[in-house]
Amino acid sequence: MSNSIKRNISVTGNIEFSDLKVTEPSEYAAGIPGVKIALEHVSKESGLFRSLKTLSRMNQKEGFDCPGCAWPDPDTPSKLGEYCENGAKAIAEEATFERVDKAFFEKYSVEEISTWTDYQIGKSGRITEPFILRPDSIHYEPISWSDAFKLIAEQLHALDSPDEAIFYTSGRSSNEAAFLYGLFVRAFGTNNMPDCSNMCHESSGVALSETLGIGKGSVVLEDLHEAEVVMVIGQNPGTNHPRMLTALQKCKEKGGKIITINPLSESGLNRFKNPQQLSGIFGKGTQLTDIFLQVKINQDVSLLKLIMKRLAKREEEGEFVFDHDFIKNKTNGFQELLEDLEKYNEDQLLELCGVDSAQIDLAVDLLVKKSKIIICWAMGLTQHKNGVENIKECVNLLLAKGSIGKKGAGTCPVRGHSNVQGDRSVGIMHYVSKPLNKALKETFDFDPPDTEGLDTVNGIKAMYNGKAKVFIALGGNFVSAASDTVYTAQALQNCDLTVSVTTKLNRTHLTVGKTALILPTLGRTEQDNERFVTVENSMGKVHQSMGRMKPASDKLKSEPEIVAEIANAYFGESSNIDWMTLGSDYDLTREKISEVLRGYEDYSNRSKGSGFYLPNNARESDFSKLPGGKAQFSICKPPEHNLAEDEFVLMTVRSHDQFNTTIYGMNDRYRGIYGERRVVFMNPDDIKEKGLKPLQIVDLISNYSGKQRRAENFKIVPYNIPSKNLCAYFPETNVLVPIDLYAYKSHTPVSKSVVVKIEAK
Repeated sequence: MSNSIKRNISVTGNIEFSDLKVTEPSEYAAGIPGVKIALEHVSKESGLFRSLKTLSRMNQKEGFDCPGCAWPDPDTPSKLGEYCENGAKAIAEEATFERVDKAFFEKYSVEEISTWTDYQIGKSGRITEPFILRPDSIHYEPISWSDAFKLIAEQLHALDSPDEAIFYTSGRSSNEAAFLYGLFVRAFGTNNMPDCSNMCHESSGVALSETLGIGKGSVVLEDLHEAEVVMVIGQNPGTNHPRMLTALQKCKEKGGKIITINPLSESGLNRFKNPQQLSGIFGKGTQLTDIFLQVKINQDVSLLKLIMKRLAKREEEGEFVFDHDFIKNKTNGFQELLEDLEKYNEDQLLELCGVDSAQIDLAVDLLVKKSKIIICWAMGLTQHKNGVENIKECVNLLLAKGSIGKKGAGTCPVRGHSNVQGDRSVGIMHYVSKPLNKALKETFDFDPPDTEGLDTVNGIKAMYNGKAKVFIALGGNFVSAASDTVYTAQALQNCDLTVSVTTKLNRTHLTVGKTALILPTLGRTEQDNERFVTVENSMGKVHQSMGRMKPASDKLKSEPEIVAEIANAYFGESSNIDWMTLGSDYDLTREKISEVLRGYEDYSNRSKGSGFYLPNNARESDFSKLPGGKAQFSICKPPEHNLAEDEFVLMTVRSHDQFNTTIYGMNDRYRGIYGERRVVFMNPDDIKEKGLKPLQIVDLISNYSGKQRRAENFKIVPYNIPSKNLCAYFPETNVLVPIDLYAYKSHTPVSKSVVVKIEAK
């Protein structure tokens, strides 16, 4: 192999400004503007008629699952279509006419492409065939599938230990592909399987497992319709899970109330204009939020403690507030929780959370009388150093009210990617599961490794320090999704080989090892030889997905085929597993899944139509596997940021023209931002106090463990956000998040609470 050259790669891309226009934030979500913009996207990318035909099959029983978020589909989808504006944008991206082919890579080097914005890179188009970036080159060139698989096998065989390889999984992979991937990695000999859950809902999984005995939510879609109170905490469904707004609308129509807890007032939770109803077209729409508690960033525990203190006081005054029968029969630790609450002063908690006391009383008045309560949350709770405790405090409130295991009540962590929960359910995890290992040995006759593997943070560190030399990603944009962008990019570049299974070009394909492979796969919308795959939604329901669109290229392979061929190339005749048959016969793969995992019996048949729910002990109020056979109350502490006078707490968020790291456009119309992403939202009084001006250009700086990190060129936008709090978009600000700063127990990066300073240019 030729000598490796040092490539001049830009990790952050172009940081120059385009034209920025700032308006007042939108007063509502969806409506006619949402329909109009969705149609503009699909028309431009893939043609209006072609796209509408594809959209008509999305989230339908005989169609395909949206490649965007994991929000569940109703059993009777709307005749007008069960998709949202951002779902339409996701389809436009996948069905685009643009192509990344041999001519594209002959024209553009990886060095040049790296200077583009993430938006420009993403708009390059669908990748048409396998490509290799050789050690002595800055241009990708075509490689045959067989040679690509041979190269991967050779590199894996050359390792001194299986633990020198990292196998990453994104949430877009099907259950079948993820199961085969996990099977191969364990047969290869390692548990180094970081996945995107490590960066988002790992805190939820840890907290829920320790308190309720299952790392998933306990509600189903219909529970949201029946709830008396829905608390939406640290979540922006109008942008991140728009179809959730319809469920909240149904809750309101049945008399339910919605409490929103968030540092920002988001348009989607203010008012929703359902474009499938006349009232959403010609009327004012539905006011969703009844009580808005504008909490300071990462002070949710302080607020929830204050709410529970006031609930306890109401109980002392003679009201029936807590469900003592449920507490006595189903839980442990309630008295300890009450004693802990007594240690906190209300004035101190008020100062910490920053919420108006009268507004908190309104929430308490509502919660006193209700027991059918659902708490929904997303990254606003999980991506903090105390992310696990944030979730446990939510569980405390639900347990005290007896709001677990009953209709219209429970936990609702809202997953961000369409099958991130399914991947975990079928075995993508870095820790050791003895029951899973036992079942794999019985079914496939090999001994899976019994040593815990590396999660995302530790996987990055291993690559950075030269302890891991091969990185393989089943989907995703790893370098843009992970924390500490410059550090993560260097970690990947230290590898001998990086491999990406993907549909489109992204920044991870530029920050690569000495040798890099891009293996193009079918999209969720595309035909796969009349085969279907399965996915699991955010509420634990498994169902089929079958693409109908003609593939972007005749050289694409499905993810199960790619995984199986990598395994076959590596093991050759030495494995007793028939990898090639498993990769082509999805029914057989599902049969093997049902042999290994509980709840997947008669898998292929049951996944058709509306699908089936996996077992969920919390939904049945069964806590028998927990200490004492009961759900656990937790003692949690409010976080302490101890900000200096010139410091702020920054949270990273998506724009409305974005899904995870995929940038659909340059607008965030719900927040009134057009044509630019390098903006920082700031309290107007803070702007004035610091001697700054609106639209002034600044750098954002974080200092941790003696190392300074800098995000350059951001324009200040005055916004309704608590004092000493800032907000900006990711991945542009991921560069500020230290690799060593993550949630206790879950190792989730603290992307929602980074202490920063502002430096004027």
